[in-house]
Amino acid sequence: MILSNEHGTHIREQEAAKRYANVQVVVAYMAEMYGTHHSKMIVLFRRDEHAQINIMTGNFIAGDWPMCQAVWRSPFLPIQSSPPMSDSPPEPHRMGSGMRFRDDFFAYLESYGRNKLGSLIQALQRFDFSAIRAALLASVPGRQNVRAIDPGRETLFGWPALRHVLSFIRTASPMAKPHIVIQCSSVASVGKTWMKDTFLKVLSSIASLPPQRPKFSLVFPTADEIRRSVDGYASGGSIHMKTQNAGQKKQLEYLKPILCHWAGDHEQASEYVPTSNEWPIRQALRRRAAPHIKTYIRFSDLAMTKIDWAVMTSANLSKQAWGEAADATGNVRICSYEIGVMVWPALWEDEGDAEMVPVFGKDMPETSISDLAIKSSHDEGTGEENLCDSDEETTDAEGEKGMREQDKKEKDKVKAKIGLRMPYDLPLIPYADDEMPWCASTPCIEPD
Repeated sequence: MILSNEHGTHIREQEAAKRYANVQVVVAYMAEMYGTHHSKMIVLFRRDEHAQINIMTGNFIAGDWPMCQAVWRSPFLPIQSSPPMSDSPPEPHRMGSGMRFRDDFFAYLESYGRNKLGSLIQALQRFDFSAIRAALLASVPGRQNVRAIDPGRETLFGWPALRHVLSFIRTASPMAKPHIVIQCSSVASVGKTWMKDTFLKVLSSIASLPPQRPKFSLVFPTADEIRRSVDGYASGGSIHMKTQNAGQKKQLEYLKPILCHWAGDHEQASEYVPTSNEWPIRQALRRRAAPHIKTYIRFSDLAMTKIDWAVMTSANLSKQAWGEAADATGNVRICSYEIGVMVWPALWEDEGDAEMVPVFGKDMPETSISDLAIKSSHDEGTGEENLCDSDEETTDAEGEKGMREQDKKEKDKVKAKIGLRMPYDLPLIPYADDEMPWCASTPCIEPD
């Protein structure tokens, strides 16, 4: 099943689909002139009677896949047992739970129209979503009144959905200054008021009090980084930030202080890399893949060693994707279809204390939980092997020391590490004063 927009491209896909009896083209109705069907997703029904939801940042075209992309894959969802019958209305499901994900996912699918995707919804209702640990963040065209909706029982879209999910998340380091990194493949003309008073304000919100004012960065490639990518300038056709007219130049003025390099390996990059051992260079190994991925990540501290939450989505930095600011009556206008997911460490609390860490060049953290436990035990001298080294009686002072060490061991229990694969290197490299973001309509002389 292919979902396409109404702006002409669906005609080509409908003609191509006629060659395949098992392919049906569903045309998404676009109510907004400047909207687009921007969601990227595959729902798989497997022969072993499991289903899987795959949400990604790449389109189904060959040119997107030499670029840097990301995918979130649900666990394999088994067929559920019959739900218990009850006359009372269902209780709201916990944010981040699989059942809440299911409710929001079905609400997103229903926005296309029951007559278009009713069969898909009906097929998915047979499956158990409880293994999913994520919140769905989606956008659908239309207007939604954020004052009239009960977000515990109804699905919000766009930035109101993001704000609602953030109200359940606490920071791992309440006293540290957080660092929020926006990384996308397109920056629209959003205006300073919307950027500051709506979007950045929403990104700054969190359940922990008092909230620390975060540092913001925007990762976006320069023309030189596009030139040196796998597909050279051709990959720049999917990456957009206009910088030519007066309004675009004005926007660039207030974005310039937070702009950071995608690759960060240009000749002058070493001048901006901190030399302290607390800021090691961590390579994501994606420098030459031009970024079509879109991520929004809150790091717990400026060293960027832990993560409070992370979003992977199709939504770029635009009002069409996330929604306009709420009007006087509370209505938020959204133009496009978007879909993504949000994750945070507390979703794994059933496995004990958990922390989310950035991972580079691989999918899993550096050390497994069991390895960390063994290493901690031997490094701190509190393992069973050390406790059994001697049969001699200890003095009172030694006993007190042992008790203090045991207390410390209890406090320093190894946390479950949840790895988040990073698309860009750390630390970030800020733009120099004379550097400009890639603009597809600006002529480039140097060959790629």
